[in-house]
Amino acid sequence: MDSIAHPGTDPEPLFRRGLSEWRIGLVAWRLLVLQTSHPVVAAGMAEHSTYRAHPWRRVEHTMASGRRLVFADQETLRREIARLNRAHQRISGTDRDGRAYSAEDPVTRAWVLITLYESVVAMRELSGNPYTPQELERLYADFGPILTEFGLPPGVLPATAADVPGYIDKIVREQLEFGPEVRYLLYDMLREAPRPRRLRLLGPLWPVLRAVVASVLTSLTLADLPPAYRERFGLRRTWRSALLSRVLHHGLRRLMTRLPDRWRYRSAGAPAAVPVPVAAGKVRVPAPRRGRQQRRDARRPKLGQFFSLVLDQTGEGYIDANDLQAMAQNVCWQLELTDGGEAEVYAAFATWWEQLRTTMDTDGDGRVSREEFVTATVAHCDRDPAYLERGLQVAVRAVFRAADTDGNGFLDADEYRVLFGSRVHPAELSHGFRQLDLDGDGWVTEEEFVRGFTEFFTARSGLAAGSQLLGCP
Repeated sequence: MDSIAHPGTDPEPLFRRGLSEWRIGLVAWRLLVLQTSHPVVAAGMAEHSTYRAHPWRRVEHTMASGRRLVFADQETLRREIARLNRAHQRISGTDRDGRAYSAEDPVTRAWVLITLYESVVAMRELSGNPYTPQELERLYADFGPILTEFGLPPGVLPATAADVPGYIDKIVREQLEFGPEVRYLLYDMLREAPRPRRLRLLGPLWPVLRAVVASVLTSLTLADLPPAYRERFGLRRTWRSALLSRVLHHGLRRLMTRLPDRWRYRSAGAPAAVPVPVAAGKVRVPAPRRGRQQRRDARRPKLGQFFSLVLDQTGEGYIDANDLQAMAQNVCWQLELTDGGEAEVYAAFATWWEQLRTTMDTDGDGRVSREEFVTATVAHCDRDPAYLERGLQVAVRAVFRAADTDGNGFLDADEYRVLFGSRVHPAELSHGFRQLDLDGDGWVTEEEFVRGFTEFFTARSGLAAGSQLLGCP
């Protein structure tokens, strides 16, 4: 029997202890496949998620949300559920088969929650050391307070741990689908994933490493999926994948259970904040150097990069209303806003999209391509100095007011870090903050914030202060 000790206090809730083991990562992709196989989840991902264009951002958001649900206090749990509820209110529509869907569907939410519990159970079963029936009931009881806070109607959740296997089997056989989103997660996502910004030192090694990891993870996931799932969708568990699963699960259990707790378990808290150095006094911004780089118009490559890395949230090569809504959701996700605060952010991004649509959609297909965006932005900014005020600046001002959590009219380094820290390397984050803070007083005003974004769009020189606002090109 594995030791049940845990760093900190004892006894620790059994569910929290299981989820905090490092080896839970072995079943993480299996969890995503099971969740995405539900048609409502798949439809929401297809229409509203950024997982194709920004997979690591979605992983970071998911991990942060999981920490707040499982490892935080009751008040943080309730705030996180309120945050999820606000986000899910806006995820609805009609899927490719004409079926209406909504992320607020209680049956779907129950499935997503139960798969989290089931993954902890699967981790132990696959390692050859399953929980006893008594431990399973305790595990499910530990998970109960989280389920209760979601306020799901009676009857949608299994009543006891003993009912969970039957529930899983029924959903797998009657509701799940092996659609394009599932196949992409299982076979393609990791093979196409961009190098995480924090792994920049890997450089040219990333494609090779990515291919190896993708192959191993696909084989492991196929071996570990429930038998009913593989049977329904005709997925083979080869002897090689079965051997890989056994070696990894059994080997890591024997290794990890012999290590000190500080190496066996992940830290439950959020990552420590990265300090952002700020100039102590006034600084003078050096004038751009003159030369050939000054004379070369840097706007088109900058705008193309902005389109690909920021605007095209779904990674489809064009932007539409869903992309701008996803941008608003990413802003709100970082912050704890009221319903009114979130509504202001969403409305501002809707205004920006309406301007983009009416001024850039030259072929009338309801979406804007990269070339349309770059060409139209340059042309409109050259002809109309107030063009950005009616779209981009509306969104930027809403972002500033949302990030200004204490309402003092300034962003300090901590507020700036919360807003951009999950998407920008810490060194570039510090650099961007200093560029915005033109007078070096350690504060960024709304006008400085807006000026930086405006300069990013309009400055012909790559040396202008706003050119590297969100990171180095």
